[in-house]
Amino acid sequence: MKINLKFLLSFAIMFMIIAMFYSALNKEKIYTTENQIGKKISSFKLESLNKKKIITESDLLNKKFTLINFWASWCAPCRLEHKYLILLKKNSNLNIIGINFKDNKKNANSFLEQLSNPYDFIGKDYNGKVSVLFGVYGIPESILIDEQLNIKKKFIGPLNESDYNIINQFIKLP
Repeated sequence: MKINLKFLLSFAIMFMIIAMFYSALNKEKIYTTENQIGKKISSFKLESLNKKKIITESDLLNKKFTLINFWASWCAPCRLEHKYLILLKKNSNLNIIGINFKDNKKNANSFLEQLSNPYDFIGKDYNGKVSVLFGVYGIPESILIDEQLNIKKKFIGPLNESDYNIINQFIKLP
């Protein structure tokens, strides 16, 4: 029986494709959040929304906890969570960093004028590259980190009353 070269080559290619798909299923997913809890945040450099100030991860060491919130003026769920950010701003142990995601500067400032500004610092991420460093794939998302820059909790979607209570529990822990 003569083996057809085309058949053998087709079989080998198909086997390699199936092997690649199978191995990809077992790899760590980039955009999962469970694997980030307890890890340190990545190094970053972020330019402010309105001034030429730069913030890095070392600037986050001045408070016991920091909440990094990714938001945009065009994001309807961001409006829903905003009241909880305003409430969280009252806690002196919490630093709130807002990262404006793929937004227009004028619209972002208008959003904050309408709803009030809960942020200690507002950075801009016009192209979405900084968000990828934090494993953010949609907004709103928030990341709670401690004073050693370890991720304590990640919140996907708009903050709600339950999330507000969870954040307060972390902040009040001894």
